[in-house]
Amino acid sequence: MQTHPLKLVTIICEALAAPPLQRLLAEAGAQGYTLFTVEGSGRQGQRAGEMRELANIQVEVIVAPAVAGQLLARLAQDFFPQFAMVAYETDIRVLRQEKFAP
Repeated sequence: MQTHPLKLVTIICEALAAPPLQRLLAEAGAQGYTLFTVEGSGRQGQRAGEMRELANIQVEVIVAPAVAGQLLARLAQDFFPQFAMVAYETDIRVLRQEKFAP
């Protein structure tokens, strides 16, 4: 079994950021992503997902290291000033690399 090193970029933000975030992922060359509604508590207090448009979402995307760096830079520059958002990357290893890279 051969695995391949890639990056998992996780973004947790307000649902209002979803449309521009999806455009950014497409522009960056992401082959796909997973998006789901999340609830939690943090410095801003508790955030429930009762109303979808006011909920928090979590987006996960698996990309090459260079793409992860570009995504995080764009998020910091273009999204952090406008939206409540947390983003981070994790080193991962995948089995089917062709699913995640062109």
